[in-house]
Amino acid sequence: MTENFLTLGIETSCDETSASVVRGSREVLSSIVASQFDLHSKYGGVVPELACRRHLEIIEKVVQSSFDEAKVTDDDINLVAVVHGPGLIGALLIGVMFAKAYAVSSGKPLIGLNHLEAHLYSTVMSHEKIAFPAIGLIVSGGHTSLYYMPENGKYKLLGSTVDDAVGESFDKVASLLGLPYPGGPNIEQSARTGDAEKVKFPLGMIKKKSYNFSYAGLKTAVLYHVKGHGKAKTDANIIAENEKKDIAAGFQQAALTVLANKAFKAAEEFGAKSILVGGGVARNNALRELFEKKSLKKGVRAYFPRPELCTDNAAMVAGLGYIKYMKDPSSSGFDFDADPNIRSLK
Repeated sequence: MTENFLTLGIETSCDETSASVVRGSREVLSSIVASQFDLHSKYGGVVPELACRRHLEIIEKVVQSSFDEAKVTDDDINLVAVVHGPGLIGALLIGVMFAKAYAVSSGKPLIGLNHLEAHLYSTVMSHEKIAFPAIGLIVSGGHTSLYYMPENGKYKLLGSTVDDAVGESFDKVASLLGLPYPGGPNIEQSARTGDAEKVKFPLGMIKKKSYNFSYAGLKTAVLYHVKGHGKAKTDANIIAENEKKDIAAGFQQAALTVLANKAFKAAEEFGAKSILVGGGVARNNALRELFEKKSLKKGVRAYFPRPELCTDNAAMVAGLGYIKYMKDPSSSGFDFDADPNIRSLK
């Protein structure tokens, strides 16, 4: 029976090794996410080779932990869903090959999924009813993309970043300010007690008639401010803590304002009833507050995933896999490979 259908989801697109068992499209029985922050923090970012080694070391244990938490066995699983792109090629390969081996040995159907679509589905997964057409916004460490969604599961790309992703810019600015990795939560924490009005930064590509994004210029503006154009400020370590907080607040306000302005502009142009936001940056409380304020003003409701579904996780993969398999069982199979450059959503 479909109401008891269990999907094993596997996600290894970057530096989280995750496995989840989901009943139907949204009931999460288990969600195991093994982070690698401890491994990469001293480098200020993800080191692909180290990430792959860690995936290899723990993926079997992570999958078993997801079974233990859900209180299920191999025999209970009806479908295996795995992300095959985009992401780090080595990391994707480990997840895909493990999923294929597991599906073959257990005789389960297998479906390969787009990491970006899973992020948008995490928002659908978190809410009972969302009105369509909608605008979908993906904001993460590696991706910043805007989509028009005439219905759930249908996508038209409106724009994406032409350089840095928004999450990547948070990491780079955090490094400039001497804040630890990962940058997103540390910038947000620092900005809470800062004054964004004291340090104004430019809004990237806001004047262009485009739904593309750019964060390289904003990052450079922060760099010049920190360095003081060759004057007294030559190192983040000698900047006063209160000024660091103001810089963090000013940067965060500029970065998030562009996201909100373009998402709501697209909603108005395409007559969208909702805005769906997904990805790791969707966990940022300042972003949620900004979208909530604009929602009240514009009359277009914005939806965010539950916090635990914002960062890379296998629960959204399992839920999306169930939806796609039920819609078209022939979509399952082994005829897919790890693809770090896959972009199109279908």
